[in-house]
Amino acid sequence: MKKKKINFKKLIIIILIIMVVGLSIFLIKSCMMSKEEKVKDHEIISKINDYELRESASTYFKNVFNDLKKELNKDEIDEENYAKIISKLFISDCYTLDNKINQSDVGGIQFVYEPFRNDFLMIAKDTMYHHIENNIYDNRKQKLPVVSNVVITSIEQDKFEYLDKVDENAYYVDVEIEYVKDLGYAKKASLVLIHNNDKLEVAKLN
Repeated sequence: MKKKKINFKKLIIIILIIMVVGLSIFLIKSCMMSKEEKVKDHEIISKINDYELRESASTYFKNVFNDLKKELNKDEIDEENYAKIISKLFISDCYTLDNKINQSDVGGIQFVYEPFRNDFLMIAKDTMYHHIENNIYDNRKQKLPVVSNVVITSIEQDKFEYLDKVDENAYYVDVEIEYVKDLGYAKKASLVLIHNNDKLEVAKLN
């Protein structure tokens, strides 16, 4: 019997196909793992009165969220303190960009008055969030700010009108923003909180 000759050309093609398939499977699994990690980062780890605390939140945000839980669990809520806490949480989440996946992942949305939300998103994406690089694969090298503290410098109540909403006792709040590292981002902000049923929500940000 004649021995069959090995077709090296076919063998090489088969090996290349196996390598390509193997590499494709590896890349797909890596992509899925990266996405799963991102989903995990956005998992809700605590909740109170529809306010959510996610795993990806900064240490400062998590600490202030605990203050919110304590205040809302009181028999009688100190509304001014509540306004201060909401202001700190909103500013912290909005101005901390390091934990955001991309420019559409705008922070602080849960604290924004519903009719103002779309305008706020557009403004944020066109300004401070415009330059954020995509981090879906967790390989971003870009340096982005992390808020370390929010100081309430002024808070007072006055009338505020937004569309057909009139709040005679809205909270006008001025804050100073501190960062883990100074990267040149805004250090002051002013916001207005209005009453929406039993909640205080951000209706303006300057």
